[in-house]
Amino acid sequence: MKKPLHPLTLWISAILLAIGVIALDNAWIAVAIVGAVASLVFARRDGSPWERSFILSLRIGAIILAIRTFVGILIGVPIPGTVLFKLPILDLPSWMPGIRIGGAVTLERLSSSLHEGVIIATMIALFGAATSLTSPHKLLRVTSSFIYEIGITLVIATSLFPQLATSARRIRTAQKLRGMENIHIRSIAIPLLEESLSRSLQLAAAMDARGYGISRKRSRYRPQQWLMRDNVIVLLTVAASAVMVAR
Repeated sequence: MKKPLHPLTLWISAILLAIGVIALDNAWIAVAIVGAVASLVFARRDGSPWERSFILSLRIGAIILAIRTFVGILIGVPIPGTVLFKLPILDLPSWMPGIRIGGAVTLERLSSSLHEGVIIATMIALFGAATSLTSPHKLLRVTSSFIYEIGITLVIATSLFPQLATSARRIRTAQKLRGMENIHIRSIAIPLLEESLSRSLQLAAAMDARGYGISRKRSRYRPQQWLMRDNVIVLLTVAASAVMVAR
């Protein structure tokens, strides 16, 4: 069994890499970082329910990339350059100058849309990787009791992807056992939403019933230790982020 990292290690690394990606603004570097993060996720997966959240984040990123590319082609500010093809132009009111729907789609316009979509998808993938390798409950344990309300919000937010992935798999399995052959997103959307909300509310109620945040003294049955490998990972991430920001 792989030794777990400190709950904050991957979140700190994800934040630092996100800052570096935004500062550098290079789509190729962003894709390379997603590949490296994906290798880390698959190398350290341990069969936990929340590990599938990274796959879900990649799917969401791909959908956002497709939407951003489509919107960039159809709607936007004209960018001169190499014309790839032309779309019919829809006339807009005079109070919307500089924006058009349709028209000539240039290579520069398409590249700009893809570039922005890749950067957004990379942000989602980075935090999806941190969620997939970090137990939200362990993350809550290292949260200071002075900010317990923020801690409750954070644990519910970080539990969203794992809960969605686990619930979707369970609902699909149940529907297959009932003889449903054509399982699509509409058939699982309502049960998925209902179960996710119910589990989030149960978690918040359980934390409140156990008196989380009432006492300023924090008790820990098994303290989360910050080890040397956590220092190495954070230092490497700091170095990579500093290089990207410096450029």
